[in-house]
Amino acid sequence: MNIRKNQKGFTLIELLIVVAIILIIAAIAIPNLLRSRMAANEAAAVGGLRTIVTAQVTYYSTYNTGYAISLKALSGAAGAAATCAASQLLDPTFNQDPTPRQGYSFALVAANPPAAIPATACNATDDQTFTAVAVPITVGTTGQRSFCDDQAGAIYFNPLGTDLGNNGTSCAPSWTLPLGN
Repeated sequence: MNIRKNQKGFTLIELLIVVAIILIIAAIAIPNLLRSRMAANEAAAVGGLRTIVTAQVTYYSTYNTGYAISLKALSGAAGAAATCAASQLLDPTFNQDPTPRQGYSFALVAANPPAAIPATACNATDDQTFTAVAVPITVGTTGQRSFCDDQAGAIYFNPLGTDLGNNGTSCAPSWTLPLGN
């Protein structure tokens, strides 16, 4: 067997060192990537709640029957005519309650108890209050905090990521931490 001393290439030890360096870099980068993804999901959840509140204010002033009682009333099928039952104020992806979006589950709760209104109105009740909640689908993976917004427009959060519940009137009784604190 003829062995050449001038052969060029990598030894097994050199390849193992390169693989070890790549694994160390990946171990450092992957947790940061996951945290960035959760932060992006949380920002999207806050943006989604603000969109829902804006749609609720528009619905309230357009149909003069109080706030919408469901996300479906704020949304509707794509291309359909806007009515008080499907106002087209939100995109069709909000056409169910709760709605999963970008790692969060969005839900809308109407007033409890609602006020009575005339039978000719769009809703069977005159909802003067509402709460909208965004909860991570998987706490610690898709998001860390849950969020709540109501007719007052102040967004509250729960650092544990759980739904603290609400009575349809306000986030404040159970959601005690306003966003920004």
